[in-house]
Amino acid sequence: MNPSRTFSSLALIISVMLMMQACSIFRPAATKTDGPPPELSKPKPVEKQPETKQPETKAAPFNVPAFAKEVKRDNYRIAVFAPLYLDSVFATSLEIPGRTMPRYVMAGLEFYEGVQLALDSLQSRGMQLTVQVFDNKGRTNDVATVLRTRQLDNTDLIIGAVGAPEFRLLSDFAKQKEINFVSATYPSDGGVTENPFLLIANSTLRAHLEAMHDYAQRGFANKNIIILRRNTSFEAGMAGNIKAAYEKMTYDKKARVRELVWSDATTEGELSQVLLTDRPNLIIITALDEVGAKSILRKLAPQKGTYPMQVFGMPTWDGMKFKEPEFSGITMYYSSPYYNDKTDIYSKYVNDQFRKIYKARPSDMAFKGFELTWYFVNLLHQDGIYFNKDVNKPANRAFTTFNFQPVYLKDGEAVPDYFENKNIYIIQKGDSADFRMNTAL
Repeated sequence: MNPSRTFSSLALIISVMLMMQACSIFRPAATKTDGPPPELSKPKPVEKQPETKQPETKAAPFNVPAFAKEVKRDNYRIAVFAPLYLDSVFATSLEIPGRTMPRYVMAGLEFYEGVQLALDSLQSRGMQLTVQVFDNKGRTNDVATVLRTRQLDNTDLIIGAVGAPEFRLLSDFAKQKEINFVSATYPSDGGVTENPFLLIANSTLRAHLEAMHDYAQRGFANKNIIILRRNTSFEAGMAGNIKAAYEKMTYDKKARVRELVWSDATTEGELSQVLLTDRPNLIIITALDEVGAKSILRKLAPQKGTYPMQVFGMPTWDGMKFKEPEFSGITMYYSSPYYNDKTDIYSKYVNDQFRKIYKARPSDMAFKGFELTWYFVNLLHQDGIYFNKDVNKPANRAFTTFNFQPVYLKDGEAVPDYFENKNIYIIQKGDSADFRMNTAL
């Protein structure tokens, strides 16, 4: 690691420990008036007025009373949580062991660096923000302690790169206090229900499966869709999500979805029984792990010359390499809620600033920290703390198009269980780069 980046990171972490991040006051916005006062005139004789109907009371957006309120402030208070592991890194002193940051620290640190870069940019536009940054892996400033000591009681927005159990603690708090909580990286709802103040940016596996099925159905005119799963309750549940998506789909040209349970003992003959020669075989493999994914692909590889096939993997396939010769010629896709080809002006800005400040390239976590902060702080500035009724604003887009939709886990519910980013990109794996197949919503 570059020494200048190490010392810059050290200075950053010390400042985080002191809880002095990005607390700034800027020029207040000009006061808005409602126009000139009405002209005065002589009173007219009182006349009997015809009865008029009272205007109908509009229902609160998504049946959440808070969402009907317009609450704007001159200075918005934001809390950011990131896994910085400060207690572990600086267990004995402020010296970094080995003069390089431990690898396990980097994801949280770079997420924070992206957040801070966005805050600096928003500050330059005149936004007034008071920001607290918390290390959710710290022993004395963990989420439970922060909530118990009421450090978030006056917060207007929470952005968190957190996992279990911090996710559930922050979600419950957000519901109780009616504060929007943006879950930045956790790809799960954590069993949360009845919390319309939770916004999941890193889409759940259920959303990925629904999007993948939709792309397979609509992207190919004539197709044979097959789910290949192992005999586990988890992968059976994944197959169930795809089947449920099929039942709900109103597309009139949808093809039925078939299923095969495979194991290490599955033969090529058993696989060929579900494959067809006269149309694309769209094979959805539910294996999240690399060992399982490659195991079933090796069974499919000998069939590729006889049966045309397109393989759809899980979001975890993003980081997998399929360089083995037997996989050559198999078209593979995976799904992701993020896509950044790094050619836009925001990406260039982030790249330039990281080179200037940290002498390093920004990681995907840095880009995520930047874009989520940029997106949601702009929403605060535009619509106030209850921006939920108009959460999808393309003009606020940095790299990724978000499509936050209400999720109702039970039929007939009036209030959403949470909001989730439903814009899933289908990406084809390439030899040197991956390519987006579907367009942004």
